[in-house]
Amino acid sequence: MLSRVQSAAVLGVDAIPVDVEVDLVPGNFLFQLVGLPDAAVKESRIRVRSAITNSEYPFPTSFQIAANLAPADVKKEGASYDLPIALGVLGAYGMIDASALHDYWVLGELALDGVVRSIPGVLPAAVEAKKRNVKGLLVPHENASEAAVVGGLAVYPVATLAQAVGFFRGETQIEPAKVDVDALFDSSRVYEHDLADVRGQEHAKRALEIAAAGGHNLLMIGPPGSGKTMLSKRLPTILPDLSFEESLETTKIYSVAGRLSKDKPFIATRAFRSPHHTISDAGLIGGGQIPKPGEISLAHNGVLFLDELPEFKKQVLEVMRQPLEDGLVTISRAVASITYPSRFMLVAAMNPCPCGYLGDPKHSCTCSTRQIENYRSRISGPLLDRVDLHVEVPAVNYRELSDERGGEPSESVRARVNAARNVQKNRFARSRARCNAEMASRQIRTYCKVDDAGHALLQKCVDRLGMSARAHSRILKVARTIADLEASESIQVAHLSEAVQYRTLDRKM
Repeated sequence: MLSRVQSAAVLGVDAIPVDVEVDLVPGNFLFQLVGLPDAAVKESRIRVRSAITNSEYPFPTSFQIAANLAPADVKKEGASYDLPIALGVLGAYGMIDASALHDYWVLGELALDGVVRSIPGVLPAAVEAKKRNVKGLLVPHENASEAAVVGGLAVYPVATLAQAVGFFRGETQIEPAKVDVDALFDSSRVYEHDLADVRGQEHAKRALEIAAAGGHNLLMIGPPGSGKTMLSKRLPTILPDLSFEESLETTKIYSVAGRLSKDKPFIATRAFRSPHHTISDAGLIGGGQIPKPGEISLAHNGVLFLDELPEFKKQVLEVMRQPLEDGLVTISRAVASITYPSRFMLVAAMNPCPCGYLGDPKHSCTCSTRQIENYRSRISGPLLDRVDLHVEVPAVNYRELSDERGGEPSESVRARVNAARNVQKNRFARSRARCNAEMASRQIRTYCKVDDAGHALLQKCVDRLGMSARAHSRILKVARTIADLEASESIQVAHLSEAVQYRTLDRKM
């Protein structure tokens, strides 16, 4: 007696189909589970038996049960195979018509009393199921909204094993879950912060707008309490609105990481991640025996904010160099090699010196020259070159703090950013780049041409300030973004001059 149930395994942010094959052979009771299962999958034998018994279905104790998860060379992890294995056992035992199981994919963890519990990674499975024209997808009730975001796929929420059995027997009707994606976008696109809350710091606000318009990485240098963190938290509010495709990419990562809630099954705003400086390299880029996404992947299509940048371990900072260039991070382990998307904006903050008051007119700096050099040397040159804008954020005076007039709201700034991004979208329509920060060398030569006066200015910057070739390219990219914000087809000397101002550390180090 053999039955087959379709399920799915999640690898990275994608899913592949898994055949759950269950065979019953008369003999002394034995429950074997094969197909490269991890410990959680092996333990499903206990959960499945208890769930079937407590749901008042007979369990085949006079049979040898063999359950195979195919393909057998792919590592299976998690408890999402509980429900399909249980249905496979009942199908092989004749409690369900085995042919009824073929057209559906089934996912879900079982409690000992037969309740179906939520699982991570439902959204990637739903996306793959739609691609394969699956008739329907059975998922835990709490995951139904998450899966129903994928239009054109019948998603059936199940709360108990008995409900799933009744569905396949034709005794229970389950209404497919439905989600109004547009309404979900509107209700979820709410920001807690606004750029209008920030008093003063007009120069830093301008840098934030340029960074948002071109997708540029940003480093803010200033004394404690000058507003660096406050500014950073408001950057997502001026970034371009997420498209549905970008939202789906981000939501898949959060689904795999198990960070979606039933109240918020879809990510409609740009992510903002702010890990502590004690984070490990595995916590930042991802890790584990079966690699899970780290902070840089959770910040995909959003912002990764690193406060007190020099306090991070040097090896942790260095592992970001490749993801910053490629927008991907590959984590290799003995059992699997997983690639996660990690296209994020890096925003970092640091003090100008260990005590924080170098150059502050109201506080005396107590650091020696050597201490300052050691402090700044914790950030490597190659990493610093990958940051397009270096901005000084001085302390705010009382007059600015007490000004009751609100600053420009995020909505107004975001409108200008959206306009600039639309220009870039048309410019890079036939390439992989999505914004100015992602331009390759050939695109820089094509779209960042300057006149003789511009060349003279750049020559002074390179020769006198000792800027690297990468820093030269960053200046051109930033100047292109400034020109886009002003709707200028060509890069003017004024655009280049402003871009050079955002290379503070190149001038001082």
